[in-house]
Amino acid sequence: MKFFIDSADIEEIKHAAKMGWVDGVTTNPSLVAKSGKDFKTLITEICEFISGPVSAEVLATDYEGMVKEGDQLSTIAPNVVIKLPLTEDGLRATKYFFDQGVQTNVTLCFSPLQALMAAKAGATMVSPFVGRLDDVGTAGMGMVSEIRQIFDNYGYETEILAASLRHPMHVLDAALIGADIGTLPFKTLAQLVKHPLTDRGLEQFIKDGQNLKV
Repeated sequence: MKFFIDSADIEEIKHAAKMGWVDGVTTNPSLVAKSGKDFKTLITEICEFISGPVSAEVLATDYEGMVKEGDQLSTIAPNVVIKLPLTEDGLRATKYFFDQGVQTNVTLCFSPLQALMAAKAGATMVSPFVGRLDDVGTAGMGMVSEIRQIFDNYGYETEILAASLRHPMHVLDAALIGADIGTLPFKTLAQLVKHPLTDRGLEQFIKDGQNLKV
């Protein structure tokens, strides 16, 4: 399973990359706004040290605007992935970029049938939002499982990018289902390394080691 860090914080991304934890980066307008940086400058900076996919989201909601923005963003670096909303115009733009050989991440997916339509349009990745469905009383991970089955049934190559993963159990469930990618904030990513028994065991090893004769 590949991990993408969902962040626009350069230091977080650099730290995760240094640890070998991440295979790519996802951003969104909300994260970029918090960074206080110009959008294109930020994406350029991220691509300087991340060689994997870097999702850059368009702000336009109409087809022509998405294509114009996406064409501009795709010139930043070859690993930039154009992030598009799962709307009719967004899927039309997805087909356009597929024909141009440009990678896409279709976001804001909340149903298996939406994911199927994204795959048919040629999306490189589709992002089902697990946590946001959980928030409204729907089993978000059940959606991921159904998407996995549909894609496997018909051999779609679109990757399932499980998004809105808020805690380690979300990550575990997504991995067991077979999501290709999980995107998660730095805090959740760091939690995957930790376990109280590891800390306790290490503490005991250190204590016992102090009594060894060398």
